[in-house]
Amino acid sequence: MRVVVAEDLFLLREGLVRLLKARGFEIVAATDSAPGLFGALLEFRPDLAIVDIRLPPTHTDDGLRAALDARQRIPGLPILLLSQYVEQIYAQELLADQAGGVGYLLKDRVFSDDQFVDVIRTVAAGGTVMDPEVVTKLLGRGSRGGRGPLSRLTERERQVLELMAEGRSNSAIAKRLFISEKAVSKHSTSIFTKLELAPSDDDNRRVLAVLAHLMPAPRESRIALGH
Repeated sequence: MRVVVAEDLFLLREGLVRLLKARGFEIVAATDSAPGLFGALLEFRPDLAIVDIRLPPTHTDDGLRAALDARQRIPGLPILLLSQYVEQIYAQELLADQAGGVGYLLKDRVFSDDQFVDVIRTVAAGGTVMDPEVVTKLLGRGSRGGRGPLSRLTERERQVLELMAEGRSNSAIAKRLFISEKAVSKHSTSIFTKLELAPSDDDNRRVLAVLAHLMPAPRESRIALGH
């Protein structure tokens, strides 16, 4: 698998590169800036981009902007964002095209190389993975004030929904909650009914549908890098 890494902190960038090489990934480029990321993505068209959101030159959302601009040029380009922050707007922008192949992890919550590699492979294969803290914040936003569709869910349905939005399959949810897959399926049906979403047997489409329902309205996009 061919990977581009974008991280401005030298030690973290080199650590990522060494870890990934040791696990059999080919690092086609490692850069410390948004312009460098944008150029590398267009040149190498990798299987995955691992991107720090806050890159030079402004250290705001330059990494995200470069990755999304490249994804417009290369539809479906898998992007895994790494951040120190939970920002709803970043998740919103990443999920806007609902095409899959996206992930959002918090740097201080990646606890093992096996976990990280699993996420990489899921995103590269077109899946969707959100850090649990990101999901929790979105769920909290969606039920603010005790009103809206999320307020109709039972506590168990909210647990299932949270794990669903993290990208977990029915089997994984059942193991986590110590219930049967049949029970998960029933809860999922109830969740979709209450949220007025069409059911889907495709795990990733299901995740995207749930997350899209929880997202705020898209903001007007800024001028992207490279235009």
